[in-house]
Amino acid sequence: MTTATKTQQTMNPTTGQAIEKYELMSPQQTEDAIRKGHQAFTAWKDTSLSERSDLIAKIGQQIRQESDALAQLMQTEMGKSLEEAKQEVELCAGICDYTAKNGPTQLEDEKRPLEGGKAIVAYRPLGLIFGIQPWNFPLYQVVRYSIPNLMAGNGILLKHAGNVWGMGQKIAELYAKAGLPENLFQHLCIDHDQAEAVMKHDLVRGVTFTGSASAGKKIAEVAAGSLKKTVLELGSNDAYLILADADLEKAVPACVQGRLNNVGQTCVGAKRFVVEDKIYDAFRDKFVAGMKQAELAPMAREDLRETLHDQVKESVKKGARCILGGEIPGGKGFFYPATVLEDVKPGMPAYDGELFGPVASLIRAKDAKDAMRIANDSRFGLGGGIFSADEKKAIELARDHFDTGMININGYQLAQPQLPFGGVKDSGYGREHGGFGIKEFVNVKSIMITS
Repeated sequence: MTTATKTQQTMNPTTGQAIEKYELMSPQQTEDAIRKGHQAFTAWKDTSLSERSDLIAKIGQQIRQESDALAQLMQTEMGKSLEEAKQEVELCAGICDYTAKNGPTQLEDEKRPLEGGKAIVAYRPLGLIFGIQPWNFPLYQVVRYSIPNLMAGNGILLKHAGNVWGMGQKIAELYAKAGLPENLFQHLCIDHDQAEAVMKHDLVRGVTFTGSASAGKKIAEVAAGSLKKTVLELGSNDAYLILADADLEKAVPACVQGRLNNVGQTCVGAKRFVVEDKIYDAFRDKFVAGMKQAELAPMAREDLRETLHDQVKESVKKGARCILGGEIPGGKGFFYPATVLEDVKPGMPAYDGELFGPVASLIRAKDAKDAMRIANDSRFGLGGGIFSADEKKAIELARDHFDTGMININGYQLAQPQLPFGGVKDSGYGREHGGFGIKEFVNVKSIMITS
């Protein structure tokens, strides 16, 4: 008796039409892929830092050469606008550039003093690193962890989100075109149950995951059971403080951009806008006017839109006022309008949870101290922002009081290759970028030489 092959269907969120059907790998195919990956790693780990750097630079060049195709695939599979897709492509090429230039220095041996001799600290690769990645930045999420780890000498396994498996396959092809050795990067077409088996496999040495806090806890539990190190980049409910001395002409456009980037499907999107009472009305009116002008791409999946709409309805039921949007439009595609909720209070999804879509929560604060309290009144701690004319005061608040991993001041910036990316609390742990991610999955060796 034969078992029917499981399949995964990708859908175009703009039209609701099917794109392509993929067959899931069998347990034996997955086992074979892991063993091939380990074999490729054993050769790769002995290459020089300069060899790896040259290859990473070539991957960056290949990404730029295929910019149009990559952007079009993002639009087709998860609805991203072509403009934002090309920005994502350029960010990924920039990560390759940064890693190729700085990786050799970041990974070179360090000399340390030792009484009666000398010591060396060496950074050596661990083995296969398994990445479980989401759909919202389908190229970037993969490049972010794979490129530094390839530079570090590790091998890569990827389980991509089921609605962007075309991108998973495309990345594997792109890396191969640039000259990456066969099987060193592999996209595994597997489901969640199979992913658990991969995490537990003896040849898998680390797990990195981007997704929800609830899923992250399960990933960490499974990995810990096999004593595997994890890096978790989870959800958030980023607060942006608009203080009484803020320049609204600068703050409002940045806040609109921060909320609507990637149709609001961004972990570090601006989500809660905590506004001092003195300027609340003025900010609200300008902000709503800015949100009204937005032309949005579709959300990535119909179920995501339904979940978001349920959160909006539940928040309104509990006392929030919807002053813009809030209704699912008719017609094809998984569109949702720019939406603004005010009178948002604790106990509402719009205050406590993460609204992963184009919905903004307005919260009134008595003063700057109260605004900071509200911002930190969250189980999440990924990003946030402060708008104030007093830059010194804003830096002090950001450095000493904002309980998050990243803070914007007087603007909205996404990930930067030269700066650490990551959060605290239910937003996870570990860091990517800036020379930090490259050392998350290495064996830091102490070598002591007695004279």
